[in-house]
Amino acid sequence: MCAKPKVILKNIQKTFRDPRRKTETVALRDINVNVVDGEFLCLLGPSGCGKSTILNLIAGFDEPSEGEILLDDRPVGKPSPDRGMIFQTAELFPWLSVAENIAFGLRMTGVSPTTYGPEVSRYLELMGLEGFEKHYPYELSGGMRQRVALARVWITNPTLFLMDEPFGALDAQTRLLMQELLVRIWIDARRTSLFVTHDVDESIFLGDRILLMSARPGMVRESIDIPFQRPRIYQDLIFDKDFNDIKNHVLNVLREESLHLINRHAESA
Repeated sequence: MCAKPKVILKNIQKTFRDPRRKTETVALRDINVNVVDGEFLCLLGPSGCGKSTILNLIAGFDEPSEGEILLDDRPVGKPSPDRGMIFQTAELFPWLSVAENIAFGLRMTGVSPTTYGPEVSRYLELMGLEGFEKHYPYELSGGMRQRVALARVWITNPTLFLMDEPFGALDAQTRLLMQELLVRIWIDARRTSLFVTHDVDESIFLGDRILLMSARPGMVRESIDIPFQRPRIYQDLIFDKDFNDIKNHVLNVLREESLHLINRHAESA
């Protein structure tokens, strides 16, 4: 028996209209995707293929031009705490300390400090931020700021976790450490997660499945199941034949899609 879908995207199309220029850009076309409860799904594709647009639609920041998005069998509406979003930049409140940033979501929902205090302490420990609770964002490294951002969303217990290249601005070493931290947290809670990335290695290391998209207008070109058991050790995976077979296949598809886009631009010039 197949697991019940947590998120369903039905016949999604998104068209952006520019009234001033009187132009239309079809960003997404015929997107039909089921995301299983507890799945870690990576979205991968050429730049401009609509990966971030999909997250924005699910988050409720925008609406599809056509089609329907369901979360737990209910239509997705406006943004809600049941959908937590992490962006490429941490977007912390600079006037709040680390602990205050982490507690912000719970405090805004009326949770008392006596209730959220222990949870904040737990996430400070979980994220390796003990001793930094009174520091301000400008005093932290990029990786530490992203750990605060992760904790701030994760502590609110969203039913769905949306991540838009959260480690894209980090150096390679910090990025790998953040990937390992994210996986440890995810394994503990198994919250349904959608993760946008341009990094093929990252998508294979993190994901249960990769959704490979075409060049704009973005369509689902292929869904790739990742065969590796968890926990995964990156240093071991990169020498695995299956890992490299998947990586080479994905790179070939991405190259093909990018060439299609270049050729279309050349023909229209």
